[in-house]
Amino acid sequence: MSDKDLIQEAKDKALNGEKLDRDTIIALLEIDPDSEDVEMLGAAAREVASVVAGNNGNVWASIGIDYKKCAMSCDFCAFGQKWGLVQKESERSAEEVIEIVRRFVSLGARWITLRTTQFYGIERLTQVVRDIRSTVPGDYRIVINTGEFDETDAELLAEAGAQMVYHTIRLREGVNTRFKPEDRIATLASVNCSPLDLAYLIEPVGIEHTNAEIADIFLTAMKYNARLCGVMARVPLPGTPLSDYPQISERRHAQIVAVTRLAAGYHAPDVCAHPPSRLAVEWGANVVVVETGAIPREGEDCKTEWHGFDLETARDYFTNAGYSFSGREN
Repeated sequence: MSDKDLIQEAKDKALNGEKLDRDTIIALLEIDPDSEDVEMLGAAAREVASVVAGNNGNVWASIGIDYKKCAMSCDFCAFGQKWGLVQKESERSAEEVIEIVRRFVSLGARWITLRTTQFYGIERLTQVVRDIRSTVPGDYRIVINTGEFDETDAELLAEAGAQMVYHTIRLREGVNTRFKPEDRIATLASVNCSPLDLAYLIEPVGIEHTNAEIADIFLTAMKYNARLCGVMARVPLPGTPLSDYPQISERRHAQIVAVTRLAAGYHAPDVCAHPPSRLAVEWGANVVVVETGAIPREGEDCKTEWHGFDLETARDYFTNAGYSFSGREN
């Protein structure tokens, strides 16, 4: 089967609500990202996004609460205690977090993500969720991005007002990370048995990863019923073990996003590209991330939006790619 026929078949299946099998996903990932065929792949993914995502672009606003050293020392993370990048630890107060949430919500963010280091603690995080819900009105969803937890914790978070959890099996989990894959899977299972939805990106994708690895991480997302999926590229961070491996090209990033869009179809109607990429939005991503505070891809605590990517810029990405965007204009 030619690449063009493969892409057409994948698009038809996505629009018919059918899942793509592993071999098809790998074959799509094997298309040369610098070829003309990959342009067809991107166009097909954008067409699917217009249908399954209602042609709506949305912003995922993420707040890194605690900028602290982490004993897990993953090979790509700025917080790793072994890498010595965190010189001065800090933590945002509940009041500071609430004000950031208020600003993001007023600008039209659909999701507000509270990101913490691994051992922040569920009780503390639950209280932050309660404080936000009691003081910041609006039509937005609170997402939790923290360490491992069980079904009881998931229920507590849901009762406090959270609606979604971001959690993944990272690429080469247990090799480039100090985590046991079975512990990460246990948390995914806990989310799956709770009222909380799952957000799960293929991450952190680098030039070192094979198409088969990428496909398997995506299929794990589908196994645990992720409602939001997507692709996060690994950002080479000086001082970390993987810093000598360059970041994947924008076209390769956008290609993996496009394949994710076709493979997820209606099963995960929202597809995210991070770091934000105009081309990835043009090739099927309908979600981009605006973030501030403690960021695993940055060697300092960000006081403003990371790399200057804000809600206004996100709006520009979506409108230029033909999406509707409900965020406020002012």
